Amino acid sequence: MTLLRTCGILVCTALLSVTSLYGQAGGAAVPFLLISPDARASGMGDIGTAIADDINAVFWNPGGLAFAKESNQVALSYSKWLPQFNADLFYSYGTYGTYVDAIGGTLAGTFIFMNLGEFTKTNENGQALGKFRSNEFCLGISYGTEIAPDLGAGVQVKYIQSNLAPASVGGSGAGTGVSAAFDLGFLWTPSKLSMFGANLDNTLRLGVNLQNVGPKMTYDKESDPLPTNLRLGAAVKLVEDEFNDLTITADFMKLLVKRDSLSSDPIPKSFVTAWGRGGIETGVGMEYIYDRIVALRGGYFTEPAAAGAREYFTLGAGVRYDVFKLDFSYYITVEQNHPLGNTLRFSLLVDWGGNTDG
Repeated sequence: MTLLRTCGILVCTALLSVTSLYGQAGGAAVPFLLISPDARASGMGDIGTAIADDINAVFWNPGGLAFAKESNQVALSYSKWLPQFNADLFYSYGTYGTYVDAIGGTLAGTFIFMNLGEFTKTNENGQALGKFRSNEFCLGISYGTEIAPDLGAGVQVKYIQSNLAPASVGGSGAGTGVSAAFDLGFLWTPSKLSMFGANLDNTLRLGVNLQNVGPKMTYDKESDPLPTNLRLGAAVKLVEDEFNDLTITADFMKLLVKRDSLSSDPIPKSFVTAWGRGGIETGVGMEYIYDRIVALRGGYFTEPAAAGAREYFTLGAGVRYDVFKLDFSYYITVEQNHPLGNTLRFSLLVDWGGNTDG
């Protein structure tokens, strides 16, 4: 076994531990691209495709950027990952967006960093050769605009790099993989709508987002597909008055990766073949906002055994003061001693355009 392969196995073991927390990614590379970046959505069951109404839409649905008019926002998030493992893993995320009149839409830039911890280099005889750290990151640029009344469309293009092992371990390139991808999303927020005699003006929101479409990530002549993912979401505002705002929402997610022990189907073939395996992930959540200041949230997430068998409840809360909004979320796992248990996440959003709804 080569030195690079030995290091790669160690790092991939850590990756598999992380991946098990969010659907096992179907054997795909860089599963950190599927982690919910903000505590608001995490508190509602890790969903947000239809309620993408702030700058975090760059992840949930870039079509939501179309409605962030006259807004300047920064979103930041940091969390220790796998707290029950006491592992040196953490996830950090930052994005900035602003509405640009000249192009009639919102532009945003995003940076995501996943620290995978420290590992020991060994040779073929198992002798230790020192330490190295592994990480993965993504740089993205997004744009969203209205393409029709009440219909927003958005796209994100991103550069992805996975640094599993240093070049000195296995020669030029070693355990470093590079790829690029795009996301494409649409969000419909009808201001005038009537169904079955009911007035649904400014009540219903429907969204779709196709994430992480791009070429495979290649490490030392071995390739893994990106975690291409399809998200469908719906949200209904049940109450909206001077002081109270209550919304329920749901997401349905399907990983469009088809892989066996020897190979994986390429895009776009996997868009069809992936439906025969893995199942569909489902999340439901609610958000109650009082006086546009305090928010309370709850959610539930589940998936079939073939997709990873995750099942958990989430709780969340948020508070707004002036241009600042602080949110937190907490995971309650159904399975005892699950690595996600006791995960507490915080995120901050700064909006000096005053355009978000909570």
